[in-house]
Amino acid sequence: MDHQAKVAHLLGDLKQRGISEYTTAPPFYRLLWRMGIETPPPHFASFGSIALMMGLFFGVFWGLVMWFVVWRADDMPIAVALITSVVAGVLFGVIMAAYFRWRARKLALPSWKDYPGSN
Repeated sequence: MDHQAKVAHLLGDLKQRGISEYTTAPPFYRLLWRMGIETPPPHFASFGSIALMMGLFFGVFWGLVMWFVVWRADDMPIAVALITSVVAGVLFGVIMAAYFRWRARKLALPSWKDYPGSN
């Protein structure tokens, strides 16, 4: 089974278990897959990779939005804006990694290479 087929199966499987398809495959992961990067869905990724990928995406995106919407008009120093964005990204990444690893254990999901297996 190729990566796309496994992701499609996963979306259906977790939807039957009551998990939203956007929780199963967040927009950032969908973007990576469309770019041809076959990274495992967050329920199957390691704590560190989830924290890094989600934290980096959030920190950059949120920081840019905050800069153009609020901080630039308030004359916030760029160093403070960067530090704030990094801290927000780290916090978001760690929280999301903890959530996905907890949820994967609760659902008793196998490793990505063994999915869908004989479930």
